[in-house]
Amino acid sequence: MESGAPEPSLYTVKALFILDNDDNRLLAKYYDPKLYPSMKEQRNFEKHVFNKTHKTDSEIAFLEGMTIVYKSSIDLFLYVVGSANENELMLMTVLNCLSESLNLMLRKNVEKRSLVENLDGVFLVVDEIVDGGVILESDPQQVIQKGDDSPLSEQSVAQVLQSAKEQIKWSILK
Repeated sequence: MESGAPEPSLYTVKALFILDNDDNRLLAKYYDPKLYPSMKEQRNFEKHVFNKTHKTDSEIAFLEGMTIVYKSSIDLFLYVVGSANENELMLMTVLNCLSESLNLMLRKNVEKRSLVENLDGVFLVVDEIVDGGVILESDPQQVIQKGDDSPLSEQSVAQVLQSAKEQIKWSILK
């Protein structure tokens, strides 16, 4: 391999976060602990990204040595962050999968209020798409379908836990 080319890696995504239109964090997952180790550094990075992107129509930004793809939806901003040499199309695939999965899960009502009300399911969606910085799934239908054991579109985590408690209770009584 050429000495100037970066080593290929499965660890594509460095961070993924969702902000509202007032720059408040609703969800953030940082997959590289060396990138921004403290909460203060993460929030400063998010503010910097938000300030540079919230008034633009483009979908890609290069800030602080990072490749950032983003999309807005009503009062939300979705961001996927990769290294400077990361393939923008791969990052955009993750972003589109996240956006479409949320669209399916929230029944086309992707806005702050519905996202906050279904935050447990949103975390499950994010975890189905990216795990530790590795892209696991890029098909929104598959992301939602994987939740069929505990359907993301129909049940909350609390409902699943309640159902499991009832099953355990009945198995003890038998």
